[in-house]
Amino acid sequence: MQNSGKRDIFIKMVTREEIQKLAELSRIEVGEDEVEKLRKDIGGILEYVDKIKSAPVSVDKEGDKPALRNVFREDGEPHESGKFKDVLLAEAPETEDGFVKVKKIL
Repeated sequence: MQNSGKRDIFIKMVTREEIQKLAELSRIEVGEDEVEKLRKDIGGILEYVDKIKSAPVSVDKEGDKPALRNVFREDGEPHESGKFKDVLLAEAPETEDGFVKVKKIL
C-alpha cells in the first residue's frame, strides 16, 4: 500500500494546469479526459525516478564519483596485421577484393 500512497503523492505534484501548459508548449491538443491520465503517467515516471535515485551506487575513496574499473584486457603482444585475414575471409559467405561482401542496407 505504501507504493500506491507514494504514487498518489507524485500525481498530486503535477497539476492540471502544468499538464495543459506542457501540452501548449509541445503544441499538442490534450482533452480534459486525457489530462488525468497524463497526470497518472507522469506520477508513475516521477515514482520510477525516485526509485532510481535511491539505488545503491559504489563510489571511490573521494566519494565524488562512481568507482570505475577497466573491463578490457591489456594488449600484451598483438598479432601481426593480416595474420588471420585469409582464415576469416574463407569463413565469410561472400567476399570481393579481399573484403567481406554484405547486402547494401541504405
